[in-house]
Order: sequence, then C-alpha cells, then structure tokens
Amino acid sequence: MAGRAILTVAGMAAADRAAIENGTPVIDLMERAGAAVADAVVARFASRHATVLVGPGNNGGDGYVVARLLKDRGWNVRVAALGPPKTTDAQTAALRWHGVTSPLSGEVLSAGLIIDGLFGAGLDRPLSSDLARLVRSLEPLRNNIVAIDVPSGLAGDTGRPLAGECIHACLTVTFHRRKPAHVLQPGRDLCGEVVVADIGLGEVTSDMFENDPGLWLDRYPWPGVAAHKHTRGRLIVVSGDAWSTGAARLAARAGLRVGAGLVTMLSPPDALAVNAAHLEAVMLRPFETDTELQAAASDAEAVVIGPAAGVTEATLSNVLALTRTGAALVVDADALSVFRDEPDELFQVLDRDDVLTPHPGEFERIFPNVLRSAPERISATRRAAVRAQAVVLLKGPDTVIAAPDGRASVNLNGSPWLATAGSGDVLAGLIGGLIAQGMDSFEAACAGAWIHAACADLFGPGLISEDLPGLVPTVLKQLRS
Repeated sequence: MAGRAILTVAGMAAADRAAIENGTPVIDLMERAGAAVADAVVARFASRHATVLVGPGNNGGDGYVVARLLKDRGWNVRVAALGPPKTTDAQTAALRWHGVTSPLSGEVLSAGLIIDGLFGAGLDRPLSSDLARLVRSLEPLRNNIVAIDVPSGLAGDTGRPLAGECIHACLTVTFHRRKPAHVLQPGRDLCGEVVVADIGLGEVTSDMFENDPGLWLDRYPWPGVAAHKHTRGRLIVVSGDAWSTGAARLAARAGLRVGAGLVTMLSPPDALAVNAAHLEAVMLRPFETDTELQAAASDAEAVVIGPAAGVTEATLSNVLALTRTGAALVVDADALSVFRDEPDELFQVLDRDDVLTPHPGEFERIFPNVLRSAPERISATRRAAVRAQAVVLLKGPDTVIAAPDGRASVNLNGSPWLATAGSGDVLAGLIGGLIAQGMDSFEAACAGAWIHAACADLFGPGLISEDLPGLVPTVLKQLRS
C-alpha cells in the first residue's frame, strides 16, 4: 500500500539502526538532522538571538549541531545545557560547538528564539519538577519556540504530554517520518507546524499511514470513457421519518456528487412528500417494513443508514435487514447508538467491507471503555475494527480510520469548519458513494474523510453542511489533475 508511513518510536529507532548497520555513522545522521532544523529555522525567521536548549542525549546532540550551523550563518546563538552530554555522538557534536554554553536556567530564556533540543520522542518519564516549572514559564513564548523531533515532555507514541507538562512549539522539525505525536491531539497542536526532513534513512514497513491522496489516489474509481450510470454504482440512503429527513438528503447528495451513478433514497411513507419536494437527481422509493427495505436495497452496492434514522426498534430491525442484502453498509449516527445495549448483535452480522463512522460519544456507546483504556486513538480504533470485524472511522480533528487487518490512517487535513450540524451525514454519503463505485472500503473511508475536509477548507468560514456536496466537484478536479 502506497502512502507516507507514520512510525512509532520503536519503528523510528529501527530505521536509525538499519541506516547505521548499512554504514552511516550516528554523527552523520546527527549532522543531517541539525542541518534540517537550521534550514527550517532560517526559512521562517529573520536572524535574531537564539537560545538552544540541549539535553544529555542525542536530541541534545542535534541541538549542538543546530547552534553551530546558525552561528555559522551569522546568528547570535548560545547553548543552555541541562547537563554534560552522555552519549559519544552527542559529545562529539558538543566539541564541534565553539560558542557560549551555560547551565539551563530561566534567566537565559528571556528573549529571542528558543530551540528545544532537550528530549526527543522516546522520553518515557515525566519532566522533573524544575523542568516542569521551566516549561510553564515558556508558555507565553510559544510563537518563538522550535522543537527538535517533538516538543520536550510530549510522548512520541501517544501525542499526550507526560504528566501534563510539555513545551508548546510553533514549529517542530522531525526526521524521516511523522510519529503519532505529530498527528494525534493534543500533540498535533503542541507541535505547531511540522516539517518532516529527509536525513537519508531507509524505508521501514508500517501499517499506519498519513491519510493523504498518496494513500488511495491510484485506486480512485474515476469513470472510463465507456462508463454509464449503471456501471458507476448504486447507492441506497435510508431516510428518517417526516420530521427527520434532511440528514439523509445530505448523505444522498454527497454520494451522488462523489460519483455514484444511481442514488436512491428509501423513505418511510410519511416522509415521501417532504423528500420529494427536495430531491431531483436522487430517486425516491417508499418502504414500510424491514422486509420491504431489504428487498428494495437488494441490488445496491452500498447503503448508508443512520443519519436521523431515530434510535428505535425499527432502526435496529432495518440495520439487521440490510446486513442480509450483500451490500456494503455505512452505519452512522442513530444506527450505531441503537445497538448500545447489545453491540455484539451488530458486530455478529457485519462484513469486513462495512464501515462504522462514530463520533467519540457513539464510539463509547458501542465500544465501551475502549477509547478511555487505549493509550491513544489509533490503538482504540484498531481494537474496535478487530472487534467489529469492519472498518471503523473515529471522527475528530484527528480522524482515525482502521481496518480489521490492522491498517490504520490518520487524517491530517481536518478542518475546524466541519464543526457544524450535518457534516457527518455528508461524510457518510461520500464514503457510501465511493464504495458503490467499487472502491475498497478502507480506502473509501480514507478518501471520503480527506475529500470532506478538503471541501471544508475550500469554503472556509461560514460553512454549513449544505455547502459541502457542491464543493466536491472542485476537489475532485484538483485530485484528477
């Protein structure tokens, strides 16, 4: 599977070891890392006084290199050291630094740019009380702090501050690949802008990826010259009752915009008139019972159920009926919550190509305690996908998608403009429309999440969910070009 891998701390250590075993000295990697940080700093900041905080390990060694290279470029640089370097390569880097070095204290941090080279992503213990106080004193200076690898105090594998204290940076320069700390909240915010620098490491296998078009674009279901509506997939969307129809219409329009050839809304009789008044290219058919629903959906490639469906016995029966059709299901919102008392009743009938799209509250209802007990959202979503034996998309500013086979991706283009009612219904429709066209369900969920956020960024402030489907064509044109 193509795509930019996300590496755990152990995975990154393995990449380092492989490079070293292939003949690259550690000090050379340190020099490349320091040069990448210095280049990123010079590209973003005018020359000024800079204080480089260095720890005793190799992260501190990177800091000594940064200090030397910035000084060579005419910057006024000093090093504030937590203590003497303890590794051979950090000692070598320190010997190459010929400038002011002083013990780390609050007095040296009063002005200019601060470069944090205290601890890297592998830190596994809380900061000392003295360092915790220092971190708190740095909070007002966050717009002038650059972190090497990760902000000190941030756990590389979870994106969570150790014991609550962590440096807040405006720029983080990491190496080779992002780590979970760079993509999961709150780490993503604490890192600021993240630059991933190539320092010449070889590839290490991973089943965890950044969700960007490189992950799925090669398999996007663009229509061929001979395509017609029947070859582009049939999507069913199930409507709620007469007072709850808008959510399903949002999903249906999104499925149509993303390319499904035929989209049909199946509607309870009491909602037919209101749906008919708002639908044009989306077709409309009635159903009264779960048996009728099953029959009406029997020829579809994909079905979306849940948006404003109602947390009722009828919804539960409808979901179970749809699992007997052979269509891939996108199970959202009320169609998830209705199984909160007996989630295994749902899991036992799901297929591996079905997709569950919970927000954190819905996730907790059907996977109780999984999110709270997991070290971070990636692990939680993977556990949920294995338990459900289906694809699970956990919504949020750091949306995570996981498949039962262990693949996982994290959305990096999440948009705050999506924090508006109905945006999740549009996402369900995008995913359903892509699956209807034959896209692998995991990749369809990844593509749908990315397109969804790209549409929101395209519109920006003032976005409402009704705007989103109309933005899909512009994003698709950009992807195709």
